[in-house]
Amino acid sequence: MKVHIEVVYKTPAGAEATFSSEMIQGAHALLIAEDFERTGRVKSMKFIDSYEQVWELKKLKEYMKEYETEPHNITVYFDGGYDLQSKTSGLGCVVYYEQNGKAYRLRKNARVEELESNNEAEYAALHLGLQEVEALGVHHMPIQIIGDSKVVIHQLLDEWPCYEDTLSRWADRIEEKLQSLHLKPEYETVSRKKNQESDRLATQALKGVEISSTIET
Repeated sequence: MKVHIEVVYKTPAGAEATFSSEMIQGAHALLIAEDFERTGRVKSMKFIDSYEQVWELKKLKEYMKEYETEPHNITVYFDGGYDLQSKTSGLGCVVYYEQNGKAYRLRKNARVEELESNNEAEYAALHLGLQEVEALGVHHMPIQIIGDSKVVIHQLLDEWPCYEDTLSRWADRIEEKLQSLHLKPEYETVSRKKNQESDRLATQALKGVEISSTIET
């Protein structure tokens, strides 16, 4: 969970000023807030999350205790591949998350036969990743989505038009899944080199090698 802090600071002489931070992790915000409070000069302080919800210090402390026990700081990498000769697709996704003070990496792939193009496989790979996020019980938080498919990410950002009905339906499925889980996506495109792990999972799926694992990192 990320928030930005708004503080009204009052000097001993009575001068006041309002300070606002950038978006930072909730745990870091609490540390900064405690440091501010030690000055004895804070007139008021509030925290605003990415959903524009306003939190008071006490409520944020209570929430963060619960938040740490659930999967959070979610990042999903995805990649899909399509083999024209066999008309099969390989899907790969990697989900990084934190829980109870530990970091984890979840890997999952799948081989499917009902898709018709590489772009459709890319969408399906992202949907696979979101299904894994849902299985973790993740909801009501920001989520970072990273892939090397410019088509998928630019279409989901509404920066590129989607003329193909098949891809449009996949985009709708992605949006519906995000909305049902109340997840706020942050999209990023990277080079294939920086997406090697999910690319490898997609290739393994095409070869019939099934992967499903979660390890502490």
